[in-house]
Amino acid sequence: MARKAKNKLLQKAKKSKSDEFYTQLCDIESELKHYKSHFKDKVIFCNCDDPRISNFFKYFSTNFDELGLKKIIASCYREQSGDLFSESSQESGFFYEYENTPEQKSRLNSLEVIPLKGDGDFRSAESIELLKQVDIVVTNPPFSLFREYVEQLVNYKKKFLIIGNINAITYKEIFKLIKANMAWLGINLGRGVSGFIVPEHYELYGTEARIDESGNRIVSPNNCLWLTNLDTFKRHEDISLVKEYYGSENEYPKYDNYDGINVNKTKDIPSDYKGAMGVPITFLHKFNPDQFEIIKFRKGDNDKDLSIDGKCPYFRILIRNKRLR
Repeated sequence: MARKAKNKLLQKAKKSKSDEFYTQLCDIESELKHYKSHFKDKVIFCNCDDPRISNFFKYFSTNFDELGLKKIIASCYREQSGDLFSESSQESGFFYEYENTPEQKSRLNSLEVIPLKGDGDFRSAESIELLKQVDIVVTNPPFSLFREYVEQLVNYKKKFLIIGNINAITYKEIFKLIKANMAWLGINLGRGVSGFIVPEHYELYGTEARIDESGNRIVSPNNCLWLTNLDTFKRHEDISLVKEYYGSENEYPKYDNYDGINVNKTKDIPSDYKGAMGVPITFLHKFNPDQFEIIKFRKGDNDKDLSIDGKCPYFRILIRNKRLR
């Protein structure tokens, strides 16, 4: 029984550790500059953020007047259950509301946060009450809870702009939203998100790991995206189609278990093919819903992974050119 409890705590500690990625201000600025018109007269919620150290809160408080914001609410989770070394923690979650008053502006370096009764988990009743008050949620949520986090935003009909792992595209819950045109990828993807600040105990892995001039420990996984339901110019730009299927049929093999062709790269999508095409998941970064229709994800008619001569390419999204019907 004691061993089982310890294993649970170890797993929990490991999960918590994997969620301790903090967004750099430069990456926030690089993405959010494309959404400024959406923020006017809005209440912004950063519900995975300690306002005293969060770069999301720093961005919005610094640019409060320029963006024409109404209010910023930031809330932070604090673990209250036992850890490996103690029976309990005395800390509770907390939040802070910022309206850019002269007094608040003068105390940005010494914010007095308001304690919550509970731990501040985004699923808690207290956090949900805060969520109900806001217009747009902007943050870096825990990747391990990404499905549940997005589901809550959708259930409460909130606008959002959040960071996630690229693999989130493959989650059926997320793909369903993208297919239904209820969510889409933001502007930056992969190397477009330059890196995350990690705590002292976190291993600096990868060739691009570094310590910046401010002493922050940075890892660059190069596998993240922004997911949003705020409209952007990019999703209305056509993908330039320069290849042709007819005359180059050998470059586009057909699937064994679906009536469609395989396209290895988005830039190779043929301009003259009317049927279904399987494209890489990175296609979604350039997806224009006026140009293409998403049919389904990954599976053929037999509900098995799409295959070519018995071999399965990496996950494919089946699409069709709307303009060739």
